[in-house]
Amino acid sequence: MAKPSNLADASQALPDHAEVRAPLDSALDELIGYAMRRAQLKLFQNLIGRLSDHDLRPAQFSALAIIEQNPGLMQADLARALAIEPPQVVPLLNKLESRALAVRVRCKPDKRSYGIFLSKTGETLLKELKEIAAQSDLDATAALDGQEREELLRLLRKVYQD
Repeated sequence: MAKPSNLADASQALPDHAEVRAPLDSALDELIGYAMRRAQLKLFQNLIGRLSDHDLRPAQFSALAIIEQNPGLMQADLARALAIEPPQVVPLLNKLESRALAVRVRCKPDKRSYGIFLSKTGETLLKELKEIAAQSDLDATAALDGQEREELLRLLRKVYQD
C-alpha cells in the first residue's frame, strides 16, 4: 500500500536522524508530578483490575480501610481522609451500604450526624482486599527491590506529609 504523497514528501524532507524519535512525553520526564502521576496510573490500573472481581473501586477500598481504623468516624472526616469533597462521600457510602459492607449509625448527641462502621461482612471482605492490594502493589512495583521500595515510600511520604 503506497503512502499518501504528502507523508512521503514530508518524510523525505526530514534528516536521517529524525527517524529515531523521543517518546511523546519526553518533555515531561523531568517533572516529579508527571512521573508520580504515571506511576500512580500504573499502580491503580493494576489494583482496579483486581478489585473489579469484588465490584469495588480503589476509593471504596480506601474508605473501608479508613473506616476500619477509625470506627464511628463522620462522613466529613472520611471525605477529608480520602481527599475528596464531602458530597462525594454520599454515593461512595451508599454503594458500601448497599453491599452490606458498611453502616451509618445516627449519633446520639447530634441527631443530624452519622458515625460510619464496617459490618461483619465488610470486616471479612476487607481482610481479603488488603491482601489483594498488597500483592497488587508488589506486582506493579516489581522493578524495585525491597530497599528501593522502602526508599520510594519514605520519599513519597516526605512529599505528601510536608
